[in-house]
Amino acid sequence: MNAITYVHDQLNSKKEFPDFKPGDNITVNYKIIEGNKERIQDFRGDVINIRGEGKNKTFTVRKVSYGVGVERIFPLHSPIVTRVEVMRQGKVRRAKLYYLREKKGRFAKVEDREFVASIKGQPGVTRKAEEPAAAVPVSKG
Repeated sequence: MNAITYVHDQLNSKKEFPDFKPGDNITVNYKIIEGNKERIQDFRGDVINIRGEGKNKTFTVRKVSYGVGVERIFPLHSPIVTRVEVMRQGKVRRAKLYYLREKKGRFAKVEDREFVASIKGQPGVTRKAEEPAAAVPVSKG
């Protein structure tokens, strides 16, 4: 174990976050300090980038607010990030989704895939998309 990894492990608290990937729609709860007041604010959007490893891992979340695209970079193990919640999982084939910046409207949406909510070390809860109702035979007569 090198010295940098050891120091990072000692200084940073152990936080449990759900597994999320680029394309997932997540809600990030983070602290905002205004003067001597502190509050928690939500930022909900699609993950377009995850970079770094270990304690230096960051992720970029993009949302469209009143027709303007807003991106925010969050350090995963920062004390300002209090909670990360996965809302929907996206079906994408790339690790960096920068192409969504040029898309507008429904073309900027990411296709959904089966949702599996889990935290590392715990079994996941699976919620499948609604299955079509079974066909009811109609008798002629």
